[in-house]
Amino acid sequence: MRLRVLQPTAIRRAPALAALFSSLAVAACSSMPVNSFTQTLHRGYVLDEQALQQVPIGSSQEQVLLVLGTPSTVATLSGEAFYYISQKARQTAFFKPELVDQRVLVVYFSADRRVIRIANYGMQDGKVFDFIGRTTVAGGSDISMVGNMLKNMGNLNPFGVGRE
Repeated sequence: MRLRVLQPTAIRRAPALAALFSSLAVAACSSMPVNSFTQTLHRGYVLDEQALQQVPIGSSQEQVLLVLGTPSTVATLSGEAFYYISQKARQTAFFKPELVDQRVLVVYFSADRRVIRIANYGMQDGKVFDFIGRTTVAGGSDISMVGNMLKNMGNLNPFGVGRE
């Protein structure tokens, strides 16, 4: 049996090649922009502004269903209302997703099932804010329900990430 003896040049080449490959790997990582590792996660109803404009005040409930689709939930507190609930989060690489925005689009109907009001609620400065009417909303049973939805959506675990 013949033993192979390493040549001195091969021994000197191995660390040099390892250093070359590791420096190339580090250079490749540092040249990639941070945004390439960031993704936006959407959950629930994704609002299309053009579709919303196809639902003017006075539209029928059927037209709302055709244009906006099936609502996330329906309420009959004081008249009927369709709720379209959405969340948007941003995740960078392997880090926990950060909640960026959460909205509740509410389409209110009259007794004859016609649209009487549309509101797009979200949180602004810790208060329920209507992004269509550009107003902070006063209290009421429906508003407190929307406020609870918005506050509790942040406590849910929508993207499957463990809480600490």
